[in-house]
Amino acid sequence: MLFDKEVNVTETVASPATPTIAHERQQFINGEWVSGESSELIDVVNPATEEIIAQVPAGTAGDVDRAVAAAKAAFESWSRTPVAERLRILEAVVEGYQAREDDLVRVISMEMGAPESFSRAAQVPLPLMTMTTAVEILRDFKFEYEANGVSIVREPIGVIGAITPWNFPLHQVALKVIPGLATGCTVVLKPSEVTPLSSIIFTEVLEAAGVPAGVFNLVQGHGPEVGEAISSHPDIDLVSFTGSTRAGKRVTELGAQTVKRVTLELGGKSANIILDDADFEAAIPAGVAGSYLNCGQACNAPTRMLVPRARLAEVEELAKKAAETFEAGAATEGKTPLGPVTTEAGLHRVRRYIEQGVEEGAKLIAGGAEPVEGPGYFVRPTVFSNVTQDMTIAREEIFGPVLSIIAYDTVDEAVAIANDSEYGLGGWVWSGDATRAREVAKRIRTGQVYINGAGIHPYAPFGGYKQSGNGREWGLYGFEEVLETKAILG
Repeated sequence: MLFDKEVNVTETVASPATPTIAHERQQFINGEWVSGESSELIDVVNPATEEIIAQVPAGTAGDVDRAVAAAKAAFESWSRTPVAERLRILEAVVEGYQAREDDLVRVISMEMGAPESFSRAAQVPLPLMTMTTAVEILRDFKFEYEANGVSIVREPIGVIGAITPWNFPLHQVALKVIPGLATGCTVVLKPSEVTPLSSIIFTEVLEAAGVPAGVFNLVQGHGPEVGEAISSHPDIDLVSFTGSTRAGKRVTELGAQTVKRVTLELGGKSANIILDDADFEAAIPAGVAGSYLNCGQACNAPTRMLVPRARLAEVEELAKKAAETFEAGAATEGKTPLGPVTTEAGLHRVRRYIEQGVEEGAKLIAGGAEPVEGPGYFVRPTVFSNVTQDMTIAREEIFGPVLSIIAYDTVDEAVAIANDSEYGLGGWVWSGDATRAREVAKRIRTGQVYINGAGIHPYAPFGGYKQSGNGREWGLYGFEEVLETKAILG
């Protein structure tokens, strides 16, 4: 499984009452909650009910200018703040975050649709894991050392522009902000306008922990305005972006104008190779569950299941049975509720992919494109078989609860199919022989490979090959990405 902790999902959406968000219509710039330049507001919609639950400001390039100026001014002092003081503040952030966990569980569920139990088991613990890991690393990190008679100094890169997605809204924020603060960088954050409320609470936590004015700044808004202003700003030294490959290309194009560092975590179409000696009774249900994690809205989801052709009928039966244990919408007895996809546009996009799968000749063995009764952007948990590499559903990232089963004849063919993708983020291998599984894993051109359902690890670098991006996050590698290297000789 993706998580070592079992995800015991029992509810579908957050409780009806909306938590109070004190600063929902404000930006956070230079240590103060302020109004933005524009009076325009962005509606925040609960995807399970289709109700507007809040409004946040539509930021402008002028708002970004003010935030960047504050971050640039704060950098000199913060970058020279003793590590012991930065540690003290980060420890206070951890404590403050833990005190707001219940609020965050409810807010994330309401803004992006995850069942509350999944928010409690994954959406909220993942950022905490990032924070506690950063504290551990910072305690022993060597910012200066001698190497062959040369003094090597690791220095904070400067002002970080962080642009984050809606599928794991706070996890991605923590992955970018916390290593930046730990190493002495300052940050301007633009969270997704679809899921901005958890970032407001996160900002309140940073403020209460004593993060100095200007060190962290929050600018809400749309990507074409705020995101592009961050990506092209001459006083931002690094842009860290997580999102679609299309948007990542635009961020890279804008960043290149000032030759700033750009790190990208983009799309994926991960393959899950089930070898012939695997425990199929364990591997197939785990593969289905992995592809439905977060309603399929995970960039490294194992959405291509590669199985021995001779056992295809067996796999179809196991996958159909596993898919039928999930319920789109309200939970029923013995079913695991599947939250909605997070946006209305996403709903139509996923359903269209399912229709294309049928049109192109894939065998539909569970789910389908038919609407789910009632409000909300729900999609039926879907499984296709007889999928071939020339089909759209085998090549494009769907970002919904849709699994494609692809048959292979030899292990070499399975590896070739796995690598026949413009993406290279994640991969899975199942085998009864750990050595055999590891050898296959080494041949897969992706940033991570999970063997026999291994869980995530906070020190494992996360990032992609090919059009899944560049750079790495998590653990020590998250620190490395936000540091410059200086050599002092003599």
